[in-house]
Amino acid sequence: MRGGEAPTVYVQRVTRAKLDAACRRCTARGLPPAPVLCADTTVALHARILGKPADAHDARAMLAALSGRTHRVLSAVALWTGTRRLEALSISRVRFAVLPRQVIDAYVDSGEPFGKAGAYAIQSALAGWITHIDGSYSGVMGLPLAETAALLRQAKVAHHLSA
Repeated sequence: MRGGEAPTVYVQRVTRAKLDAACRRCTARGLPPAPVLCADTTVALHARILGKPADAHDARAMLAALSGRTHRVLSAVALWTGTRRLEALSISRVRFAVLPRQVIDAYVDSGEPFGKAGAYAIQSALAGWITHIDGSYSGVMGLPLAETAALLRQAKVAHHLSA
């Protein structure tokens, strides 16, 4: 993260960097031209970016901050077609009920928060504590399917969701 960087700018920058790195690897390996798709997801509480927790203490602090509040989940997608880059951004709002301390502790002790932006997965044991979602469930999971399918259609990449 860069100081003062907005969550939308951050997630789009990281996704572009992932796509650049993936394209370099494809070229270095001499792979035949093919579409390359990359995505990244971050959680934002107001302007604060909640990345992956560094440790159990960090995970508990993130979950306590999200408890009883609405936050944003931003998922950026980037597609390299071989000739151009296409991008999309999904922004969803998720609200947690108040998370009791023992629920947070049990969830952190399960190991589930690690490797997850905001220290949680929407499809995990915490799903029962989510009171409202405004946006894309698949975007909160990490790959917004509607936006991804739209990019693939725009690029004329055949896939099972094409009309």
